[in-house]
Amino acid sequence: MDCQFIRNVAIIAHVDHGKTTLVDKLLHQSGTLDQRKEYHERVMDSNPLEKERGITILAKTTGIKYRDHYINLVDTPGHADFGGEVERVLTMVDSVLLLVDAVDGPMPQTRFVTQKAFSCGLNPIVVINKVDRPGADPDRVMDEIFELFDALGASDEQLDFPVIYTSALEGWAVRDLENDPRENMNPLLDFLLSHVKPPKVDKDAPFKMQITTLDYSPYLGTLGIGRVQQGKVVKNQQVMLISPDGEKASAKISGIYRALGLERMEITQGDAGDIIAISGSDLMTVSMTVADPADPVPLPALRIDEPTVSMVLQVNDSPFVGREGKLLTTRQVRERLEHEAKINVALKLEDGESSDKFLLKGRGELHLAILLETMRREGFEMAVGRPEVILKKQNDQWFEPFELLVIDVPMTLQGTILEELGRRKALLKDMDTFKDRCKMSFEIPSRGLIGFHYHFLMLTSGQGILSHVFIEYRPYLESLKTIARPQGAMISMCAGDASGYALFNLQERGQMIVEPQTKVYEGMIVGLHSRSNDLVVNVTKGKQLTNMRASGSDENIILTPPKKMTLEIALETINDDELVEITPQSIRLRKKYLTEVERKRQGKD
Repeated sequence: MDCQFIRNVAIIAHVDHGKTTLVDKLLHQSGTLDQRKEYHERVMDSNPLEKERGITILAKTTGIKYRDHYINLVDTPGHADFGGEVERVLTMVDSVLLLVDAVDGPMPQTRFVTQKAFSCGLNPIVVINKVDRPGADPDRVMDEIFELFDALGASDEQLDFPVIYTSALEGWAVRDLENDPRENMNPLLDFLLSHVKPPKVDKDAPFKMQITTLDYSPYLGTLGIGRVQQGKVVKNQQVMLISPDGEKASAKISGIYRALGLERMEITQGDAGDIIAISGSDLMTVSMTVADPADPVPLPALRIDEPTVSMVLQVNDSPFVGREGKLLTTRQVRERLEHEAKINVALKLEDGESSDKFLLKGRGELHLAILLETMRREGFEMAVGRPEVILKKQNDQWFEPFELLVIDVPMTLQGTILEELGRRKALLKDMDTFKDRCKMSFEIPSRGLIGFHYHFLMLTSGQGILSHVFIEYRPYLESLKTIARPQGAMISMCAGDASGYALFNLQERGQMIVEPQTKVYEGMIVGLHSRSNDLVVNVTKGKQLTNMRASGSDENIILTPPKKMTLEIALETINDDELVEITPQSIRLRKKYLTEVERKRQGKD
C-alpha cells in the first residue's frame, strides 16, 4: 500500500476518559467489524484482567479502512503505572488523538502522555469527549488544555491544535457543537485524514523496522509488531535481528500480518510507513531492529523512563506450598519473570539476596500487582514483600521519586484528606471547588503513597477519585518516616482449621481476616490487632464439650464478617517483616519468620 494512503495514530488520555469506547465506535461505524457477529463493549480490552477492572493494560493496534485510506489506530493504557506502553508506541505513529473529558479536564496522566507526545515531536489533535455528560464545560476544558500545552513548552504549531467534540458513548463527533448535526463518527475520521500527515519514509532504502511490542500466537509463535521505517519486506525474506546490545542473529520472515478490526490479515508485503506484525523467530524482543542483511545498522533503542518502585519476590516456602499451584520452583519462576522482562520494557528484573529471591522494579504498585495476578492465574505460587520506592544517590546525596497527586472528594471530606496527606508530607499546590465537590492537587513523595489507596477508599467510603503520576526525583525527605500499618498482627500459634468459637472470642481484639474452617499454619496472620503490638493467638481452639448441661451458659455465636484480602489490599496492608503468600486460589498474609522463637531472635539481632 502506498504510504500516502496510510495514517498512523495513537489515542492517548487519562484513565477512564473514553479511549477504548471511542475505538469501539470507530470500528463499528466504519464497517470494519463483522455486523453479523455480536460484540461486547470495549472489544479492544481482550485481556481478562482488563475486562474485570475496566482499564486498558496493554497497548493494542487495530486498523480501519476508510475512503481508500488505511488508518492504523493504537489504543493505549490510561493509567500512569502502564506509561511504558504509551512511551514505546508513540515512536511508530505520526500523530496522536489527545482525549480529554469535558467535565474532568486535563488530569495527571493527560500531562504525562502529552509531554511524551511533545518529546517525540508529535502535534496532538484534541478530542473533547463526553460533551453529553451533565456538568460538561468544553470551553473551560479548552482553556485548561491550552494552559497545559503552554506549561509543557509547546511550539507555536503545537499550540495551534485542531479540536473536535465527541460523545463516544452515543457514537457521534462534530466540529461545531452548536450547528453541526450529531449523527456519526465520520467527521472524526475525515478530521484524521485531513490533519494527520502520511508517514515520512524512504521507500527505496533497504528494509528496516523496530519491534515496538510483542504478541504470541500458538500457531505462529512470537509476533514482532512495529512500523516499517524504510524499504519493504516480503514473505520468506532473510533478515538480520539486531538487539539493543548489538548482538546479531539471522532469521527468515515466515509471515507478515496487518491488523484489521480484531483480526490479523496475512499479506505478502509490508511497505514503508505501515504498522505490521512479523513472525519467523522466537528471538525477537522489544526495541530490537529487524533489518536487511545488506544494511545491518540498528535503529536508536527505545527510551523508557526508569522504574520507581521495587518489590522482593521469592519462591513460596510456607507449610502449604504446592497444595494449590503447579508452578513453584525457582527455575519456573525465574523463566516466567525473564520472559516478562523481555516483553514489558518498563519492568526490570534483578537477582535477590539468595538464589530463590528476585528483585522486581516497576512503575508502581498496580504495575507489579497486575504481573503477580497474571502469574497466579497461570498456576504459580510465590511470596512477595512490601513495595518500596527506589532511591538514587548523586554527589553523596540521596534522591527519591515525587508524584503529582490529584484528588476529587466531597467538600465534607476535605479536612480529613488534608490531615491525612499532611501526615504523609504532601504539599498542596492547587484547589478548586465545583458545586459540592473539591478537587485538590498535591506534590507528594512516592513513599507517602504506598498503602494510601485502600486507606483513601475507607476514608471517603468509595466517593473519592484519586490519580497520580511521577514527576521527578528530588532530595530525600528526612522528615517523612516510613508509614507502617497502625495495627499489629494477630498471628496463629499452630496449624489446623480455624474454628468459629475461637474467632468469636478473638474478634473483640481486632479485625479478623480468616473465616471458620480456613486452614492456617504457625506464623500465618489471621487478623489485625486493635493495638500496635503483635499478638500470638490460637484460632483452632474449639469449645470444650461435656455430658453436663449448664443452664444459661450456651452463647449464640455471631461472627463479624472478616476483611476480604485482594492482592492490592494485601500489598498495602503488610509491614516490612511480613509477606503476602500468593497462590492460584488464596491470598494469605504471613510473617517472614514463622515461629515465635525465630521472630524474637531476629528482633534481638
